[in-house]
Amino acid sequence: MATASVPSGARVSAAVRAVDSGESAGYGDAAFDTASIVKVDILATLLLQAQDADRQLTPAERSYATKMIENSDNASATALWHTIGRADGLDAANKRFGLTATSGGDGELWGLTQTTAADQLVLLQQVFGTGSRLSTASRSYVQGLMKSVEADQRWGVSAVADGNSWALKNGWLARSTTGLWDVNSIGRVTVDGTGYLVAVLSKGTESQAEGIALVEAAAKAAVSAFTDA
Repeated sequence: MATASVPSGARVSAAVRAVDSGESAGYGDAAFDTASIVKVDILATLLLQAQDADRQLTPAERSYATKMIENSDNASATALWHTIGRADGLDAANKRFGLTATSGGDGELWGLTQTTAADQLVLLQQVFGTGSRLSTASRSYVQGLMKSVEADQRWGVSAVADGNSWALKNGWLARSTTGLWDVNSIGRVTVDGTGYLVAVLSKGTESQAEGIALVEAAAKAAVSAFTDA
């Protein structure tokens, strides 16, 4: 099994699930800031609420969703954060999705939502798996956006994928209190013909580039628990 070298002062947690077998493995159970990976959760919540109301997303909501996932646009995320009812709406949906260790950020601070790698696997299972609270159409919609992130955001869990066989959302945030970085990546990848759901969370790196390198190494290490067996 491959290992990832963690820079001094940094922390990382990873979780991986083989799609077909359902087998999973993980490293670390601490809570981390989501940064922009919460945008997948915001969209999943919006879609669940729309299903409950038996309605389609409005053109404005679809526009916000596209920019929020493909471009990681923060203003779009804030708009949809309000639409879903901010943390209360997110937390209510997550309870139905089966997340047990995720709590929405205070007020406008959706990027400081707290989560664990294991909980992000649960969310990914709702987006990519069967037995989801989300309809087939809702799942396909989120998957399509996660396959279309802009070119400079195609890093993270995609580093372990065969070619372009990935769908992902990344998050990155320099904390104003310390100047250190949160860098996270979640998604679905195909490796040697097998599908995996992968979530990697990190904090405490001195730069975004160092965080990306750590997340990619951790993703490779996590998947190697299966591929090196």
